[in-house]
Amino acid sequence: MTLDLDGPEPLYEQIAAILAARIADGTYPPKRRIPSEAGIVAEFEVSRPTARAAVQLLVERGLAVTVRGKGSYVAGPAEA
Repeated sequence: MTLDLDGPEPLYEQIAAILAARIADGTYPPKRRIPSEAGIVAEFEVSRPTARAAVQLLVERGLAVTVRGKGSYVAGPAEA
């Protein structure tokens, strides 16, 4: 999947959709880390606030949990 820089959907939503698809297909299994903000910045060539917003959207949707000082993880069955 590639980002549509000229489309109406914000970049952070596009990135969150890509990460959600990876969670759904098992690329990121439950209770395992998703890429850090720095990793998202490097992979998608976006700003850190955009990466942060994408992770926050996953958290709001119940797909990920953030552990202060450790990173963000795919939500397990009990957390989802």
